[in-house]
Amino acid sequence: MSDPYLPPSEPASVALPQSGLSNEERTWALVAHLSALSAYLTGFGMILGPLVVWLINKDSKPFAAEQAKEALNFNISWLLWGILWGVAAFILTFVLVGILMWIAFAFFGVVWTILCIIGGIKANEGVAYRYPLTIRFIS
Repeated sequence: MSDPYLPPSEPASVALPQSGLSNEERTWALVAHLSALSAYLTGFGMILGPLVVWLINKDSKPFAAEQAKEALNFNISWLLWGILWGVAAFILTFVLVGILMWIAFAFFGVVWTILCIIGGIKANEGVAYRYPLTIRFIS
């Protein structure tokens, strides 16, 4: 029998993690970061995935919406950095310096993938993640 002077305990499925965020909100934040990896299949998922998550959650789940905006800004920024790097590498290929830039460009996608995964892991832990080299287009 329970003590009438103690507050009733909540079931484990309802209890919030230490961050104070629900599992659903942390999952949406995780999806915001990892949905960008759909670009490997679609070619345009790096923008569309985080955008859809942000639009769905912008009024109801502030943490997930904030992380979706961060992922969206990161992916727009890195798309622009990638285009600029590719154009510069193409132009400089004619003076042989660009060949080294093409080699470095191959690692660009690896770094992008790793940062997306790190962002997803941190978001799932309930920690707001800020990407490096990101222009905040959407604030």
